[in-house]
Amino acid sequence: MQHDEFGLIRLLTGDRQQADGMRSQGVVVGIGDDAAVTALSPGMQLVASCDTMTEGIHFLPVTMRDEDIGFKAMASNISDMAAMGAKARYALVALSLPKDADTEQIRRIYAGLYECADLFGVAVIGGDTTSTRGGIVLTVTILGEVPAGRALLRSGAKPGDAVFVTGPLGGSAAGLSYLLHRGTDAALWGELPAETAELVRAHTRPLPQAAAGELLQRTGLCRALNDISDGLASEAAEIAEASGVGLLIAEEKLPLAEGLRACAEKLAADPLEWVLYGGEDYQLLGTAAEADLAALREAFSGEGLPLHVIGRVTAAGEGVRLQRPDGTVQPLPKRGYNHFAAK
Repeated sequence: MQHDEFGLIRLLTGDRQQADGMRSQGVVVGIGDDAAVTALSPGMQLVASCDTMTEGIHFLPVTMRDEDIGFKAMASNISDMAAMGAKARYALVALSLPKDADTEQIRRIYAGLYECADLFGVAVIGGDTTSTRGGIVLTVTILGEVPAGRALLRSGAKPGDAVFVTGPLGGSAAGLSYLLHRGTDAALWGELPAETAELVRAHTRPLPQAAAGELLQRTGLCRALNDISDGLASEAAEIAEASGVGLLIAEEKLPLAEGLRACAEKLAADPLEWVLYGGEDYQLLGTAAEADLAALREAFSGEGLPLHVIGRVTAAGEGVRLQRPDGTVQPLPKRGYNHFAAK
């Protein structure tokens, strides 16, 4: 590495430390002191979350370009804010690097991170850098705000509610499978085939549903909400457990990412596995009262946002179930990515 710790910080933060730009985002004291100071809007509550991306676990040379690593690290955190109906405001970034890390690679990672932050109006206000004997580890802590007492939780679903998602599913898992099958270093990807380019983008550059999350909060029509990071089945189980209800998902109503079936056929894979268990779609999964569904559809349509009803909430004790196209119903196991699951 060409820089010491402080030189690296200066390289990565650059003009981000300029006071005028930071003040416009409510930053009182930004990067350069022991801690940042920010102003929250009156009547708002703080919402906080963090996510980590680890080399070899979350990204490999064949699955992620450097800029994508940073973009996705920020996107996954903004998605957590969307799942609470919160507006993402500030981020802190912790970076652990091997001592022989390529400075240019790190600059590209941060370029992707800032690209996503700028896209969603998030100010990066501080963080930490440290060395590690392993690979790159990138942790983002996100701070947002939501009107007091109005955060959207997983625990509000009621029997009879409609279950909805905000967009297509399975694309990220399909893109990942395609890249692993292809086995080409990301630096040599070149132009990807049109039929798989959007699936790859769904994996490398997922777009958190921030607008949908804030809309659900403003309307007051959403009873329970979660973001799809670990897979639809896993997130549905979390809502069911937190709310003390069951969920019945209709397979025929699941919105599939474009090109999903063709990719599955090419790779001899089951597209339903990607949809239910692939994860990292960063769509929102929620419930709303059946009586409010027309108003919710109208609100989403007015903002040009999709809304797909995929099932209904059932009684406690029924768990999460999948209704197959032939009408049969089967339990939907809570599977999804688990870092500490037995291999």
